[in-house]
Amino acid sequence: MIDQLALAGLVPVIKVERAEDAVPLCRALAQGGLPVAEITFRTEAAEEAIRRVHAEMPDILLGAGTVLSIDQADRAIAAGAGYIVTPGFNPKVVAHCLEKGYPVLPGCAGPSDIEAALEMGLKAVKFFPAEALGGVKTLKALLGPYHMMRFVPTGGINEGNLKDYLNIRQVLACGGSWMVPDEAIKAGDWARIEQLTRGAVQQVLGLELRHVGLNHPDAKAGMATAELLSQLTGWPILRDSERGCFVGDGFEVMKLQGRGTYGHIALAANDLSRAKWHLQRRGFEFDESSLELDASGRPRLIYIKDEIAGFGIHLSQK
Repeated sequence: MIDQLALAGLVPVIKVERAEDAVPLCRALAQGGLPVAEITFRTEAAEEAIRRVHAEMPDILLGAGTVLSIDQADRAIAAGAGYIVTPGFNPKVVAHCLEKGYPVLPGCAGPSDIEAALEMGLKAVKFFPAEALGGVKTLKALLGPYHMMRFVPTGGINEGNLKDYLNIRQVLACGGSWMVPDEAIKAGDWARIEQLTRGAVQQVLGLELRHVGLNHPDAKAGMATAELLSQLTGWPILRDSERGCFVGDGFEVMKLQGRGTYGHIALAANDLSRAKWHLQRRGFEFDESSLELDASGRPRLIYIKDEIAGFGIHLSQK
């Protein structure tokens, strides 16, 4: 569960007043790129909403939020929730979930909560209410003594601060509700929710064009192209080697037949593993043999399996 949340990067936090809205709402989220939902026990419809989503969309990573009691935790799991989220650290509820084998993300607001979670063997917690507690600044301060803990910040997360949280290595994912506004749910405006979700996923991925690589049959042809591009753009020729060189940061001029019929396109992502997961959900396959790791063993670069318009496409870690 924790690994799946980390790959999704963003968890829509949902309040459902009518159980019949839950399935079309979760379908809109999935079509927008987020097959994830945390349905909160803030309404009487929550339990039935979870039951319906689990029955009709079993592939959704489905959590039950705002769980305040042992009874609610049992009902949520019986209805089909895959994990439990609590707003605060209730030792009785957390202990019950661990005893029963329910994955649980308890809310933690400070050092005492985090230490209680560590004492129980938890490796991830919810940081709530994130912005009210001081946001990124507070979370980074907590990571000094508690760098081993992983967090899901929730509360006040929006388009403006999402990237700041996700840039913290110990942040698994963020919880947010801006892609599921109450008025859209009440109006059954699933198209709007899908559009908002799609935009949120784009923020999570942060895909940027880094450079275009151009293949050549030999070094002479490659250098001729590099000199022309440098003359055109005014950008200097950099990092010259037997294999190729760069013209500024925008072109990688190969002095040989590199990857792709004509060359390659480099896209950078906020988190390579997360971007790969999302793009696989869009139907793209990856060439695992092309995977490169950085010095710490984290993914640094990987190619999409098929060319697009004669160009190989690789993702790289920002």
